[in-house]
Parts: sequence; C-alpha cells; structure tokens
Amino acid sequence: MHESYFVHPSSCVDEGAQIGAGTKIWHFSHVSADAVIGEDCTIGQNVFVAGGVKIGSHCKIQNNVSVYEGVELGDYVFCGPSMVFTNVQRPRCRYPQRGAQFYKPTPIGDGASIGANATIVCGHSIGANAFIAAGSVVTKDVPAHAVMMGNPARQRGWACECGEKLDEHLHCSKCGRQYAQEADGLHEVK
Repeated sequence: MHESYFVHPSSCVDEGAQIGAGTKIWHFSHVSADAVIGEDCTIGQNVFVAGGVKIGSHCKIQNNVSVYEGVELGDYVFCGPSMVFTNVQRPRCRYPQRGAQFYKPTPIGDGASIGANATIVCGHSIGANAFIAAGSVVTKDVPAHAVMMGNPARQRGWACECGEKLDEHLHCSKCGRQYAQEADGLHEVK
C-alpha cells in the first residue's frame, strides 16, 4: 500500500504513473504508466487513465470514464458518470491511428464540470468553470463559464465559479461574484 495515496486492491496502477498525495483510486480502475494525477483526486470505479494524460489536483472522475491520451484536465475538474472523451477524429479498425501524433489535444480548464453521459469530441477545449449538461455532445470549443446543453451542445447561458447560473447582468445571486464578457468567455470583475 502507498502511504501518500490510496489504491483499491482491485485496481492497477502501472509502474511509472505519478499519483499525488491524498488521491483515491477506487475499484477496478487502471492508471497507465506515464499518467500524471494531481493531489486529492477521486478516481471512481472502472476508470481508465491512459499514458501521457495529465490530471490536475482536486479532480473528481466518476465511474466508467476513460481519459485517453490527448486529454488534459486542469484543477477541480468534475467528470460525471459514464461521460466520454475521444482522441481520434475518424477512427477505423482496419486503419488504426496510434501514437501521440494522431491524438487531438483536448484541454479541460480549471473548475469545469462535465455531466453524466456527455461526450467531448477530441480537438476542442473546454474553458475554465464551463458547465456541460448531462448527455450533451460537445463538437466545438467551449468558452470559460459557458453553460452548454444538447446534441450538438449549444450555449444556454453562463455559470459562476460556484456553479450557480448567472443572471442577465452576469451577476451571481448565490455568492455575489460579478463577471464581464471577453473574447474567450467570462472573467470575474474584482
């Protein structure tokens, strides 16, 4: 057993994986060599983390999620149960595309939340504190703080860092934060 992090006996962590202190890896999960997972993360049941993946600190990856090479999660990212990342745009079994040169990068910003059964098509970024609703299919870049819903996902408003939906003045009634819109999404007004 590891002193700084927990791995359930049914899980496999390959030699060469880097796991941060306080992280918990639950039943039937597999973390590949050369994967990097930050501190205080929760990796749920039946999660696969491929080699080359970087996961920030304080992330929560729920059951039945595969995090493939090309995906990079910032800090405090939530991945809901059975959500899907892809890493090849046009896969074919007869003509496999293997190796990092074929994998499209998919960066997920700090504080983003991805709901259950959502699909993130590779090669698109999810901005900080964005909220992807359950079952949505993301086929384009998502700005910071955007609320995305549907198939294909379309923007349906803005979310505060705390998770509350913002009003028409980009103000949060729950925590009082105020935002201003910029080219890449929203930024908090201090």
